[in-house]
Amino acid sequence: MADRVTVIGWDGSPLTAAARSALGAATLVAGAGHHLALPEVPPAAERVRLGSVALAARRIAAHRGTAVVLADGDPGFFGVVRTLRAPEFGLEVEVVPAVSAVAAAFARAGMPWDDAQVVVAHPRTLRRAVNVCRAHTKVAVLTSPGAGPAELGLLLEGVHRTFVICEELGTTRERVAVVTSDKAADHTWRDPNVVIVIGGSPGTADGTGWIAGRDPATGPRGWSLPAEAYGGGLGEGETDLLRAAQLARLGPRPGDLVWDIGCGSGAFATEAARGGAAVIAVDRDLAACARTDATARRFGVQLQIIQGTAPHVLEDLPEPDVVRVGGGGAAVVSAVADRRPQRIVAHAATRDEAELVGRDLTEHGFRVECALLQSVGLDTRAWTETERSVAFLLSGVLPEREDRAP
Repeated sequence: MADRVTVIGWDGSPLTAAARSALGAATLVAGAGHHLALPEVPPAAERVRLGSVALAARRIAAHRGTAVVLADGDPGFFGVVRTLRAPEFGLEVEVVPAVSAVAAAFARAGMPWDDAQVVVAHPRTLRRAVNVCRAHTKVAVLTSPGAGPAELGLLLEGVHRTFVICEELGTTRERVAVVTSDKAADHTWRDPNVVIVIGGSPGTADGTGWIAGRDPATGPRGWSLPAEAYGGGLGEGETDLLRAAQLARLGPRPGDLVWDIGCGSGAFATEAARGGAAVIAVDRDLAACARTDATARRFGVQLQIIQGTAPHVLEDLPEPDVVRVGGGGAAVVSAVADRRPQRIVAHAATRDEAELVGRDLTEHGFRVECALLQSVGLDTRAWTETERSVAFLLSGVLPEREDRAP
């Protein structure tokens, strides 16, 4: 095992005295090509080009001597430190940090970033990174080859965002460009780059700030808010108890894309978005779409609202993770099941309808559960019944996707 391992962050600035001292004593130096070309790298040191960090870690673990790993930005922020410290390598490291690429990108843009979400986009995680960009008004995306600005723009089709694209930060080839998301695919972008994604309706935060990222306390406390929180007039499929059970079964979370088909007043779509998920709300009724838009604005969440009749309107939508079918019956449930989301919830007013939907989900390979939900509202002054609601709740889980869910 190496006698000493130092990880040095590099942001284009002159190396600190601590970094120069560590490099001067190194017998092995790992880094990208531009790192290994730095004049401070000892000529006699073994050089390892940093492609796979895991392979480099094995080389370092087997090395007898003093090792240095050079990495862009802050190596402890979505960087190499996590891999180097993995138990299988047994490496203890000292870290000399630099300004992170995200901090540098926001500095170039002249913007604060304590209220930003930060995500990493690889080909495997690109879709989830895009969903975070759909759900939030300020996101920094650390990209990779095959999951860069062009791919982000293509997958954000139908959602307008502004991209601030920072290429090769800290080098003599540094470039910052501002384009709309629909134009990002028209250019070739140099790696590495960071994309700041901005847009959507402003939230309800007062700007004081106390926690990094999205303030989870924005809006009223509680889930499955009562009808009066939405201005009243909720449909029969939007009752508090049913909505709470639907949210519990689907469990929408950051990185997910939720379809809400038959969104009605937007109560379910808004509450899913409050949990950090991206939401596409669909309804054939123009007035319902308008109510949903007003609800989203009141609660300061981002929704993409589409007017159209399911199942036809669903054909061109991006792939969902979880789906609520609030209207359309078995035909819409069948069309949704064809898209293979992880989870689907639907409700029915009668047992016959519930059996029809349940059989269809089962035939599509979903594991199905059904519960009869009944809620009775009471006036606590006289403890008399004020309203009653009964519905069959159906939920389907696709085992093949549940097993590999991130």
